[in-house]
Amino acid sequence: MNINTDIASTYLFTNKKLTAVAVMGVLLGMSIYIFMNSMVVGFDKTANDSIFKNTPHIRVYKDDVVSKPLIQDAAGKQSMIINPKVVPSSNTIINPQEIIQLIQKDEDVTVITPQVSATVFYNAGRVQVPGLAVGVIPDQADLMFDIKGTIVEGSFDKMEGNVNNIAIGSGVAEKLSLAIGDNISLSSSKGLIKSFIVVAIFKTNNSLVDKVKCYIHLSAAQQLLKENSSYITDINVNVSNPEKVDPVAIRLTQLTGYKSESWKQANETIMAGFRMRRIVITFVSYTILLVAGFGIYNILNMTVSQKINDIAILKAMGFKGKDVIRIFLTQALSIGLMGVIGGMIMATIMVTLLKKVYIGGDLGYFPIDYEPLKFAQGVFVGMIITFFAGYLPARKAAQVDPVSIFRK
Repeated sequence: MNINTDIASTYLFTNKKLTAVAVMGVLLGMSIYIFMNSMVVGFDKTANDSIFKNTPHIRVYKDDVVSKPLIQDAAGKQSMIINPKVVPSSNTIINPQEIIQLIQKDEDVTVITPQVSATVFYNAGRVQVPGLAVGVIPDQADLMFDIKGTIVEGSFDKMEGNVNNIAIGSGVAEKLSLAIGDNISLSSSKGLIKSFIVVAIFKTNNSLVDKVKCYIHLSAAQQLLKENSSYITDINVNVSNPEKVDPVAIRLTQLTGYKSESWKQANETIMAGFRMRRIVITFVSYTILLVAGFGIYNILNMTVSQKINDIAILKAMGFKGKDVIRIFLTQALSIGLMGVIGGMIMATIMVTLLKKVYIGGDLGYFPIDYEPLKFAQGVFVGMIITFFAGYLPARKAAQVDPVSIFRK
């Protein structure tokens, strides 16, 4: 083993330029692989944070029921309904507290909060703007959506003290020229008008949300709809791992009997974009590593061709085929190890520099961070590619017939 290592190191440092080129190939491949995959993780985290500002991991609600073409009367006869339509029915959840207690039993559930959504009009003088009032329990809603992190004026904490307080979107405040402490009245679809005091203005940087949405107390939303305290339209649920939310949503549907929609189902177009981005970047990063592997293969293949006489002499001296394989594999893995270490250092430098780039908006700095899993994956994939890039020329060298070489 010592002799094999000595011979491999001799081949490795005899032609330093070829070795340096091979190491640089692995180094660049590794650094770009880790950098691009860390960037994808950062993009996904940022996108998810943006989604979770307004969307729970799971939304439990009563789904619409479509009338059936065939109905059965009391006598047992079936009648045909021509062109069946969606039958309007109450979308309230029956016995919401019992449903919440059932959901709490799931070990993956972390936060639960009820919600009432109401279509309203914002009234300020003669100006009337359509919008959406979301009735919540303030502390629970903030725990789920981090509402306080989006507040640009006022304090969301004041929502706790008075059911007549309201937090409005920045777009609503701009349309109606509202400031903290101003009064605003909301009129619901049930014809009820209720006055509120603006205590907070939030900005999610999503104009579709900021121009229509407001948060009011749960009981105030129930009053706007002329409903009692048991009226709940949605139960929002957060889980410990948002990426593995679909099995939990299926369990909750079976447990409660209500529709449980995961955030992935509610944002299928966005999720398709996520998958496409991951596929493209993974393909590019693997391609770069494979190119580096081909570089190692070509260099070792050239070394075998140049050292064919040396290999024949070694085999004539008693070296076996497996010894020759060890020599060239040691050379390949040494190149790979140097490239991998250099690639991790280069990737760390690239991530560090990009983290300091200020983007602006609610993103702040560029969304990238050190991802230990991606570093580990890069090391594993890089060494595997290096191993096979060295094994093929090594096996070719092991099959050299010393007698035929000496005859030539």
